[in-house]
Amino acid sequence: MKKALIIGAAIVIAGAMLPAAVCKLKSYDRTVDVKGLCEKEVKADKVIWPLTYKVVGNDLNAALGETEANNKAILDFLKAGGLESGEITVSAPVISDKFANEYGNNDRVYRYLLTSVVTVCSNDVDKVLALRDNQAALLKKGIALAESWENRTEFKFEALNDIKPEMIEEATANAREAALKFAKDSDSRLGKIKTASQGTFSIEDRDSNTPYLKRVRVVTYVTYYLNR
Repeated sequence: MKKALIIGAAIVIAGAMLPAAVCKLKSYDRTVDVKGLCEKEVKADKVIWPLTYKVVGNDLNAALGETEANNKAILDFLKAGGLESGEITVSAPVISDKFANEYGNNDRVYRYLLTSVVTVCSNDVDKVLALRDNQAALLKKGIALAESWENRTEFKFEALNDIKPEMIEEATANAREAALKFAKDSDSRLGKIKTASQGTFSIEDRDSNTPYLKRVRVVTYVTYYLNR
């Protein structure tokens, strides 16, 4: 009889505690998902500038001589603009023999087409921008630079790790601000973080006219508990 009374009392106590436990469980089910965005505009810290030009002629040796003279003029131009030898690479010219091409006819004016590329790779973006703005100095010497998709100027931002912590902190703070606003509007209190994840950092040109200006972007995803 005594044992039965003890079991009965335990059932009564458990039954009394169950609503509170269920209520507590449901409170933990109340969450809000928010996103925090951080964007920064930065300047490129590395530039790769291929200076591409073409030489045509019927005498291969003469065309090679002209290419060599042009390369020297380009090197002088770049060094006068403040670049060092280690920032400049001269590639061997690509030679196309139009008469040897089995496609097309042989009534072309020039037999040989030489494509030459002098590549600048520098962390001094401002110097390179100044040189690019002064390309007319090369044109006056008969060197017409031609940029193509294969040989286009590239601006890069490689100091991402230096700004990552600050951007993640700002994105997370923006997410919390949104969560606080939601909690206030729903007459709740913001609880602890349930889950959090960070999106991939993206680096894009700010616009097509200023590719040396970059927009860095990251989004954080956070789930908060809501308390009554």
